[in-house]
Amino acid sequence: MTKAIQDRREMIRWATLFAGVVFLFLAMLFAVAIGAVHIPITDIFKSFAGKGDIETFRIIYTLRLPRVLCATLAGANLALSGCILQGILRNPLADPGIIGISAGAGLAAMFLMLVAPTLTAFVPMAAFGGAIAAAVIVFALSWNRGINPLRLVLAGVAVAAFFGGGMTALSVFFSDRIQGTVAWLAGGFAGSSWEYVRMIFPYSLIGIVGALCSFRQLNALQLGDEVAKTLGVHAERTRTILVALAALLAASAVSVAGLLGFVGLIIPHVMRLLMGSDFETLLPASALFGAVLVLVADIVARTLLSPMEIPVGIFMSFVGAPFFLYLLKRRMNKYE
Repeated sequence: MTKAIQDRREMIRWATLFAGVVFLFLAMLFAVAIGAVHIPITDIFKSFAGKGDIETFRIIYTLRLPRVLCATLAGANLALSGCILQGILRNPLADPGIIGISAGAGLAAMFLMLVAPTLTAFVPMAAFGGAIAAAVIVFALSWNRGINPLRLVLAGVAVAAFFGGGMTALSVFFSDRIQGTVAWLAGGFAGSSWEYVRMIFPYSLIGIVGALCSFRQLNALQLGDEVAKTLGVHAERTRTILVALAALLAASAVSVAGLLGFVGLIIPHVMRLLMGSDFETLLPASALFGAVLVLVADIVARTLLSPMEIPVGIFMSFVGAPFFLYLLKRRMNKYE
């Protein structure tokens, strides 16, 4: 019976991963096809084969494809960041947006964009520095002989509000330059270009590969620090490295997508319900479905009220906030 259950769980895991690959391919295909100018699927394949007309190829290559790649990478990065944070904290409420990491990254990125707009290539690194600073502050505030989940959320809300005030102050002090960052603050991919792809890709590559290779350490941390030590995992050092990795993933997403929240909360939690807590399959599944969620959100945001485009960050807030409140209520009931 036990072997049958294990085989069934294994089948569900691999079926979910396969479904994630299929859904991601379809989401990317439809994201390229749908827009102000509808492009038939057959024309997309013709363009990639070099047999389509020039105008269609220009729309795909110049406008649609960079946006699709940015949304795919940002979604995967945010979902992986949330998955790592939930794993090291053993807390389903952990998310780079909720615990203030995204706000720290956003403040640093916004500061660089407004003060030194010619240095946009360094925005991901600036965002990484801001994310690390926010993570250190939140962890310090929530530490009490360990990380208390509710203290973590409250500290994260406070830190996010503090950094949010910093972004508001920047918008006041640099009111003559703020127009270019308004859409970025709301979260979205309008105006994404190949420059944005080049900006996010190397950091995404490092972060995604690092995250997928860290499944053994995350699995060990789920067993407790003492057991992890017997397995050869230095708990505190591993947590520090993984927090830095989660911050890098969140910062790279913020650098091109702006303040896009709740992806890292929703996807890892749903994947854990479907697949269990083995990070060997949980991490790649979170990356795949995180990319799918952001791609679908981007398609809906730019077509629902066409020709007007809704920022993806606003759309995700309407979806993610009720989900977060549901999880928070369950968590509070557990401690009552």
